[in-house]
Amino acid sequence: MKKKVELHPSWLRYLQPEFDKPYMQGLRAFLLGEKSAGRKIYPDGKLIFNALDSTPLDDVKVVILGQDPYHGPNQAHGLSFSVPVGVDVPPSLRNMYQELASDVGFVPPGHGHLQHWADQGVLLLNATLTVEARKAGSHQGKGWEHFTDAIIHAINDHCDNVVFLLWGGYAQKKGAFIDGNKHCVLKAPHPSPLSAYRGFFGCQHFSKTNAYLAEHDKPAITWQLPNL
Repeated sequence: MKKKVELHPSWLRYLQPEFDKPYMQGLRAFLLGEKSAGRKIYPDGKLIFNALDSTPLDDVKVVILGQDPYHGPNQAHGLSFSVPVGVDVPPSLRNMYQELASDVGFVPPGHGHLQHWADQGVLLLNATLTVEARKAGSHQGKGWEHFTDAIIHAINDHCDNVVFLLWGGYAQKKGAFIDGNKHCVLKAPHPSPLSAYRGFFGCQHFSKTNAYLAEHDKPAITWQLPNL
């Protein structure tokens, strides 16, 4: 949690007060207790705030909201839906690649590392920033949701014409307060194998994102990922 002082100044301007609030103190105590008990937590501490480190507030053009980090070994590295090079592409991301292919002619690379998107202003944010190994959702309700709400509020209040991609009921509920007159909010079912066929496939969110950005004189996102 000490990494807070290393966040980009554009984020700290609005998030610094969060670190002094009771919920964050409780969250810090919880994480320290879990580590003291020998429980493995993902991602590694230095990567917990990777989404914010990778995409400063001033650069945010798109937000892709996930739920919690991957809980398998070597998967989570602080960017929602993304995995490091050398790790199998997870099912939801494979479905995202399939939609990208039909929507914008994307050619799936041999990896699931989405840093290239983050570098262009796509904030890959999970609602919960840590998880216990092999226990999906294990750190939900411990305080992270308050912190990530503060992140979304900062974007909503201090940025203009951001595209929010809200996939699935959880993301849509979390983003319910986003100002749809100031930003573009695109909703679809989650890309997981359980729901992708209910409307994620064919949603064309990636081309719609770039069309909206172009309308507001912002550079398009190059969705195609480099081969790494």
